[in-house]
Amino acid sequence: MSLEIRQRDREGVTILDLTGRITAGEEATKFRAEIEKLARAPEPRLILNLKSVDYIDSTGLGALVMCGTAVRKAGGAARLEHMNRRNMELLVMTKIDTIFEAFDDETEAVNSFFPGRVAKRFDILSFVKGSEEE
Repeated sequence: MSLEIRQRDREGVTILDLTGRITAGEEATKFRAEIEKLARAPEPRLILNLKSVDYIDSTGLGALVMCGTAVRKAGGAARLEHMNRRNMELLVMTKIDTIFEAFDDETEAVNSFFPGRVAKRFDILSFVKGSEEE
């Protein structure tokens, strides 16, 4: 399944709804190109909605790291939301979760860009403990 990227805006925050796979080849190239374009904006604020991403390979992980780096270099920040269990395990295992703040809810992710608003982040510690118990 190829990667589909739908872009929308919420309160000045760009949200990319990703569907499919982030893998070597056309998918990762398409993803990188979109991020490079968005990182040209001054202080980009970006949320990657991974709800419908069913697979990320090593090239896709590299593309996510590139995303976080490019957006930070532009003076902005990128967040992740709605990750499935497999993708969260992969991010925790590779420690990529240390690059991004993660959220279960879009409103919380958007709120995280605004000082003074409360934003409940994804609880990675509870997730890891829950995984160990299974």
